[in-house]
Amino acid sequence: MEIKDYLRILRKRGWIIIVVALLAAAAAFAISQVQTPIYKAKATVSVVPARPDLGLGMTAKDLLRNFAINIKTHKTARQVIDHAQLDLSSYDLLSKVEVNPVGDSFLIEISAEDQEPDVARTIALAFASEFVDERNAYYAQQDKGDRIEVKLVDDNIDAPLFKPKPLLNAIAGFVLGALFGLIIVFALEWLEADILRTPAAVERSLSVSVLGTIPADVTQQARGNRRGQPTAVNPATTVQS
Repeated sequence: MEIKDYLRILRKRGWIIIVVALLAAAAAFAISQVQTPIYKAKATVSVVPARPDLGLGMTAKDLLRNFAINIKTHKTARQVIDHAQLDLSSYDLLSKVEVNPVGDSFLIEISAEDQEPDVARTIALAFASEFVDERNAYYAQQDKGDRIEVKLVDDNIDAPLFKPKPLLNAIAGFVLGALFGLIIVFALEWLEADILRTPAAVERSLSVSVLGTIPADVTQQARGNRRGQPTAVNPATTVQS
């Protein structure tokens, strides 16, 4: 197909793409409005060597992943539940928590999600505090030069809305709807691909020259005759006897 053929298709059926895209955007926005809001808080723990030593720094980096695994355990979750007085099981609590080590910055990010922003903040800070207290108690028994300092970066954290995001969902719905509408348009064109609409299309398909065409009004008149409809007579061509 040539570019002009695509432009013809868009001129003819472009409204389908727009309608489907708008319907998808409206549906995504409406669904977002009825979803339960979830808030996400993130506490950051700093894990740095006590002295600027390359070997100790590499050790601290390597330990970050192990620390992250040990933070998200049922043992830590039960301690958080007891200290924060949460009415949750350890399984439910761990499903709300995500722990990510950031090796280049010597940080561990502890994120918590909940329907209440205050609860999300409490969970994230409680996990961070449990880890900091446990590590500091351990390193207090080590030589000062071999310690790794573990501390909470900030105890005042926000819990912004994490999901749903109606505007973003509406934009995504519009894009997906437009793609789906485009598929519908080309599917319709594919179903009509065997119809030759122009003399040029006939010549390309049959490799023959078109010598003449039948006007549209003649074909409409012939269809009327097949349906039993009366045919209008042109007075200028009526022969009087």
